[in-house]
Amino acid sequence: MSRTNEEFDDVKKICLNIFEKKYDDYGTAWRIMRPESLTDQIFIKANRIRSIEEKGFSKVDEGIVPEFIAIVNYGIMALIQLELKNTDAPVDLPKDLALSLYNKYFDATKELMTNKNHDYGEAWRSMRVSSFTDVILQKIHRTKQIEDNKGVTQISEGVDANYQDMINYSIFALIRLVIEK
Repeated sequence: MSRTNEEFDDVKKICLNIFEKKYDDYGTAWRIMRPESLTDQIFIKANRIRSIEEKGFSKVDEGIVPEFIAIVNYGIMALIQLELKNTDAPVDLPKDLALSLYNKYFDATKELMTNKNHDYGEAWRSMRVSSFTDVILQKIHRTKQIEDNKGVTQISEGVDANYQDMINYSIFALIRLVIEK
């Protein structure tokens, strides 16, 4: 399990680096987006990954690694949006606050992964990367249904738990594609 924690931290460095660079380029322009729009952005990324996996190549000179990184970062942005909502804070967040919120949700997602890994015995290590993609797409469809139901569920977890699962499966894919190579 300590190996997974270390690998998770290695992926965090990669994703956080991209988040910080995009902050420097765009600030927190993403704050204008509703969580539903961020769900759709995650869908676009996951759908592209699946398309590349099925076709075996891409015509745009980016593979699937940047897309998994984007899913991680969009998922964290969505969790931040759920907390702040569009009316609770200005669109422009100071960099220290944006990074603090990023770390808060990344760390909370890591804690969820640690608990699930304990219970599931790191079963994800036996999964194919394409299965991670399919599970992420499933979680997106679940999230969209919950969003369409205005967040009301009878037995299921909420959108936040689904975002965390999408983040974790993306991190597992990045561990397999980047860290273990």
